[in-house]
Amino acid sequence: MTPIRIDDPSDPRIAPYVAIKERDLAGRQGRFIAEGKVVLNVLFSAGRFAVESVLVLENRLAGLADTLSNAPTSMPVYVASQAVMDAIAGFHMHRGILAIGRKRTDDTPAGLVASLPRQALVVVLVGLSNHDNVGAIFRNAAAFGADAVLLDRSCCDPLYRKAIRVSVGAALKVPFAIAPDSAALVSLLGDAGFHQMALSPAGTTDLREAMRPKRVALYFGTEGEGLPETLMSRLETVRIGMAPGFDSLNVAAASAVVLHHFQQNG
Repeated sequence: MTPIRIDDPSDPRIAPYVAIKERDLAGRQGRFIAEGKVVLNVLFSAGRFAVESVLVLENRLAGLADTLSNAPTSMPVYVASQAVMDAIAGFHMHRGILAIGRKRTDDTPAGLVASLPRQALVVVLVGLSNHDNVGAIFRNAAAFGADAVLLDRSCCDPLYRKAIRVSVGAALKVPFAIAPDSAALVSLLGDAGFHQMALSPAGTTDLREAMRPKRVALYFGTEGEGLPETLMSRLETVRIGMAPGFDSLNVAAASAVVLHHFQQNG
């Protein structure tokens, strides 16, 4: 592919990249931003999302040769100077590597659950609005072999730029789907034969005693409030044993501990 030089920040060909931070909040009409070489490697190698274009700093292009060799040959690669890149993004882009991906429209919770193997591990997120935590949990899910992540509508978008970056691209690799609410997920997973566990400092089962069923769904809630009592009353509750005087971990750290336990006991 032949790089296309961009010298004007208002060039309509790079309009989806303009004002990245502001448009992250407002949405991108079915698009998302992927940032950094490692993330782009996952984006192209996983092949789950269509990629519209790449925008690269001129001094980073040579180092992207291997990454771009996995991209569709028809995909435009735009190249800009630091000053033009910063003007496009609206802030200093020291990484200098961006791509525009297209969100999938056909991923439904029912379809995703139906596609899972007979032995499956699913992460379920309820009410997580922090992009760092969601990104970190996706990273943990990929690291410990989770088959899918399901989210309720109150969670933040896993394809928010920061969530993708924190996940080190795992949000582009681990299949996920979003449901209207957690009650719908409980019913869906129950009908599919999943043993469902809610993680809580007040859980009745110590994680060290929990064995992994063939199909297990692990529920994680927002920090502070945790999972709703109405939800936990329908599930087995599990706690991570703590030292005296301390009762909880950050939700992303807790997910790593729990996923590692079930990977080891699968």
